[in-house]
Amino acid sequence: MSRRYLFHWQAMDDDGTVHRGCGFAFDATQIMDAMTNTRQLPLKISRGRLYRTRDWQWQHKIAFIRQLATLLKAGMSLVGSLQLLAEGHPEASWQALLSDLQRRITAGDPFSEALREWPEVFPPLYSALIHIGELTGELDACCLRLAQQQERQQLLQQKVKKALRYPLFILAVALLVSVGMLVFVLPEFVAIYRTFNAPLPAFTATVITLSQLLQHQAPLLLLLMTAAIFFCRQQRKKSVAWQQREQRLLLKLPLLSPLYRGSQLSQIYTTLALTQQAGLTLLQSLQAVEKTLNAVIWREGIAALQQHIAAGNPLHQALKPHSLFTPLCYQLIKVGEESGSLDTLLGRLASWHEAQTHQLADTLAAALEPLMMVVIGVIVGALVVAMYLPVFRLGEALG
Repeated sequence: MSRRYLFHWQAMDDDGTVHRGCGFAFDATQIMDAMTNTRQLPLKISRGRLYRTRDWQWQHKIAFIRQLATLLKAGMSLVGSLQLLAEGHPEASWQALLSDLQRRITAGDPFSEALREWPEVFPPLYSALIHIGELTGELDACCLRLAQQQERQQLLQQKVKKALRYPLFILAVALLVSVGMLVFVLPEFVAIYRTFNAPLPAFTATVITLSQLLQHQAPLLLLLMTAAIFFCRQQRKKSVAWQQREQRLLLKLPLLSPLYRGSQLSQIYTTLALTQQAGLTLLQSLQAVEKTLNAVIWREGIAALQQHIAAGNPLHQALKPHSLFTPLCYQLIKVGEESGSLDTLLGRLASWHEAQTHQLADTLAAALEPLMMVVIGVIVGALVVAMYLPVFRLGEALG
């Protein structure tokens, strides 16, 4: 996909009035063509930064959809709502984006098609639900449901990430403290030990050897560690097999597996419930879910469900032998399909997994905090014992 840059421009119209603005384009030629079409003379065009997917914050996307729902509910037209939101947005990037959406809709494009032109900003679920709103005439209601679903999903993901990062942060602090003591504190004790002219305890000698290794080989070790981290990040981005191994490992870890599985299932069932309530078929809903998932093994699992549904089989039969889904998923979806209330049961599954994941995240943080303190205490305590153990034999050495 080509890269779009944010351009800032100045132009003069036929009356001599100078206009300023900004817009996204692949190159300056597009900006000049747009000015020519509006009978404006370009005075200055400067290329700004390149915007990637990570630059579009989810808070702004949710706020945009929620505000759009409010304006549409109040009776404003879609074009007028987009113009009002563009003029009032503090970010130049969003002003340019909303102006582009307004221009496309004015030209006759459906709102859902305009959103599809910005896949780096709006996930496929946005355009799918907006399309349903256009067909049913309930665009404001679809926008509101979309904003509520995205907000709950993002808050849950942030909480899960925080719970997963906490133990890693504590271990990193313990490692830094240990390295600091080995590199800066222990050498001072080594100088004192040498004056004893006595053999050191085996534990202390081992720790001193590790300290000397860190001091003399620190640049090489730092280089190797940096290379390993860079290699892992590259493999994580490019290698599908690496991503699959990492995700399967998360599903096997005792404390983290329920948290990871719950967050994924909550996202899946929330999206399924939302799309089913909006009027999409089950196959279309699964296709929308697949496009919103980042994890490879979960996308493959949803793709397998699509093949099962396309063959004319009920959903609960595909869930029963699947290792990614829990028995509760099978039972409730079976009841929903048999009773004709699948969208309601999907909503209950989403709420249950969301509540469970929130509870697991709080429990994990509370359980790991004392455990990590014990780990730090053991590491630091072992180093302190290694440093002071020869002092306990000071009398023997002096004798």
